[in-house]
Amino acid sequence: MADAEIIAVGTELLTPTKIDTNSLYLTDQLNALGVEVLRKSIVGDERELLTETILGALRRSQIVVLTGGLGPTEDDVTRDAVAAALGRKLEFNEQVCEWLVERFKRFGRKMAENNKRQAYILEGAQILQNDWGTAPGQWIEQEGSVVVLLPGPPRELKSLFEARCLPKLRKLLPAQVIRARFYRVAGMGESDLDQLIAPIYTKYRNPVTTILAAASDIQIHLRARCGTAAEAEALLEEVGSPIEAILGERLYAKNGEPLEEIVGQLLLDRGAHLSVAESATGGMLGERMTEVAGASRYFAGGFLTYTDEMKTKLLGVPAAMLASRSAVSEEVAIAMAEGAKRETRAEYALSVTGYAGPDGDQVGLVFIGFAGPRGAEARRLKFVGDRQRIRTLAVNTALDLLRRRLLGV
Repeated sequence: MADAEIIAVGTELLTPTKIDTNSLYLTDQLNALGVEVLRKSIVGDERELLTETILGALRRSQIVVLTGGLGPTEDDVTRDAVAAALGRKLEFNEQVCEWLVERFKRFGRKMAENNKRQAYILEGAQILQNDWGTAPGQWIEQEGSVVVLLPGPPRELKSLFEARCLPKLRKLLPAQVIRARFYRVAGMGESDLDQLIAPIYTKYRNPVTTILAAASDIQIHLRARCGTAAEAEALLEEVGSPIEAILGERLYAKNGEPLEEIVGQLLLDRGAHLSVAESATGGMLGERMTEVAGASRYFAGGFLTYTDEMKTKLLGVPAAMLASRSAVSEEVAIAMAEGAKRETRAEYALSVTGYAGPDGDQVGLVFIGFAGPRGAEARRLKFVGDRQRIRTLAVNTALDLLRRRLLGV
């Protein structure tokens, strides 16, 4: 089966201010054709280094796509480097030059002399017309491999790739598809998760299993590549079903849905509403819930109560409790949740209070409160990390607590 590599050309892409978004787009397009992208490279405007990179890519992959470096200036070296790597000449193309002259006329401009550099085409290459810019793309087939030269500006690249390259690739490629499952897991660490599911997935090279850890959750990606969609789906089921069974309620999404979307759907299914009361998280919990379109159908509102005075005034937390137990305590977390539920008449409420840092002996100590139709409770947690990580973990843990209670677990 065909694999691909993408080489983004341009010294500017090696600075901290520019991001290579073209490679993301091309990866998505190639994956849709059943092509795996084995490697992505960013190379500055250096002919020799770029030539070496192209030669390496050709040794590994059947499809090599280069983006950028097709402009009219001396630092646009992609054509020269590809010519050197393939052992082909660059030939001046009169038709391309005439097309460039006409294009500049339509812009109301006279073409500069150095724009003629863009009319140099690799020997034997097929010219790919650029409908939005002046740099034509090129398609070269050599010894069972394909090398594609694409302009760097995203608008030009996307238009050219979809109109000129996709039809060629569809004809060229064998039958192959990629299918994936995207699991999300809450309530356990990456090492514990891997220890649990490794005996299942390590038996297989296809599908490929990837585990990704983030502050908010753990993700499991399964990717199967086969000749048909049915074969790929069967492989995913063969590996995915036992993983789902062993994870149980800790698995909250099978198609990559974020936790707030899962919780929102559970509330909708029950015709219930949620309100939140936040201190340490400063509105992050309410923000997560309202990131989902249509959240007003189940999200009643929230309270941002950073001071003891506001906890008492807005949520009815007794001043005596705050004085004796402190704002960061199990009792206050429960009182905050109960107050939010009472004031909004929502069926469920969550609260967060704690020390997010960065200073203090108790940084990372967080209490999450929950109030529902069957009563209230609080969880004491100790998170490790910087201020942002602690707040993110607190929000995700609160949402997962609600999810479990809505499921009755």
